[in-house]
Amino acid sequence: MPPRRKVTTFNKARAIAWQQDGVSKQEVGRRLGVSHSVVFRLHQKFQATNSVLERPRSGRPKKTTQREDRFIRRQALQQRGTTANIIRGQLRVATNTNVSTKTIRKRLHS
Repeated sequence: MPPRRKVTTFNKARAIAWQQDGVSKQEVGRRLGVSHSVVFRLHQKFQATNSVLERPRSGRPKKTTQREDRFIRRQALQQRGTTANIIRGQLRVATNTNVSTKTIRKRLHS
């Protein structure tokens, strides 16, 4: 089974606009390259929430903020040969945030 394609927010808005103009769900699906059931669920979600945006999902919150992530990236770029352990120490000194070296590596990878 092929992986699911995400429908972009722009295409979701187009689908809703086409439906409001009277285009069928099957035709909207054909235009976007998705199943008519995807369009059906999108339309149901739009009627319930009056929005095509993704709702926040549950999950564990990140340990670092966006500012700390930028700090990690900046340190790695300024000092190319540095290790995750060294960056971890620099982050702790600069922001008083204690994270693992694995977290540092994950932030640099993303």
